Order: sequence, then C-alpha cells, then structure tokens
Amino acid sequence: MSAPLYNAEILRLAASIPHHERLPDPMGSAERRSPICGSRVTVDVDTDGDGRIEQVGLLVRACALGQASSSLLAANMIGRTPAELAAASEALTAWLAGGEDVPDWPGIAIFAPALSVTGRHASIRLAFEAAAEAAAQARDRARSPAAE
Repeated sequence: MSAPLYNAEILRLAASIPHHERLPDPMGSAERRSPICGSRVTVDVDTDGDGRIEQVGLLVRACALGQASSSLLAANMIGRTPAELAAASEALTAWLAGGEDVPDWPGIAIFAPALSVTGRHASIRLAFEAAAEAAAQARDRARSPAAE
C-alpha cells in the first residue's frame, strides 16, 4: 500500500513547495493540524484590489502527502478568489470522503491512491483548508472599515 501512496510524483511535489516562506504581515493567515499524524500547515495570503490572491507564504511541517498537497495548492492559488479556494477545499473533502468527481484543481488526481486510506485524508486536506480560511480572513479584513 505504501508504494502507490508515496510514488515518485508525490515525493517530487513534496520536495518542491513554492512560496515556502511566511509573509511578514499577511492579510490572512490560518494553520491546520492533523490530529492523526501531527502534520501542520500554515498559509499566509495577501489579496489585490479585486480580492484575488496576490501573494502566498507557507510553513509546512507535514508528511509527504501533506507536503505534496501544499505544493499543488501553492503552485496554483495566485489569482484565485476566496470563494474559489473554499470551493476547492470543499470539493477535495467530498472527493476524499467518497465523492465520484475529482476536484477541479491541477494535479489533484495524484491523490487517487489515497482514497481508500482514510487515515491520510486529513494530511491531504490541511493546506486547502488553511488556504480557504486565510483567504476568507483577507477578504473580511479588506471589507472592514478599519482596513488599511
């Protein structure tokens, strides 16, 4: 079972996480932790005037699956809206829980071998959940009257 889960592509993604430094003063920031394995992912975001993700920073302390998921997320989230990130997180959760539709996120089908390994699902979801929350915080911060 380990071979299909931890294949060369997963390991390549895990070793090449873009935006792997935290932002100094992010508009939104969220951390998620897996209670099963202790993996942790923190996502920082800044948005532009249209509310789209403009900058991303990550701190990833996770297993290879959590790292690979963080890599796919970070490589494809610039320019996305908070709603798009929330939808991606929800679609990933539904797919891992037994949904038939592969989420519309570049490269996410690489996790198909993990569908039957429910103990690994939390690690795969961490980055997407943190990104959705961080983006919502940035959106709310931009909307507040005290926003700079």
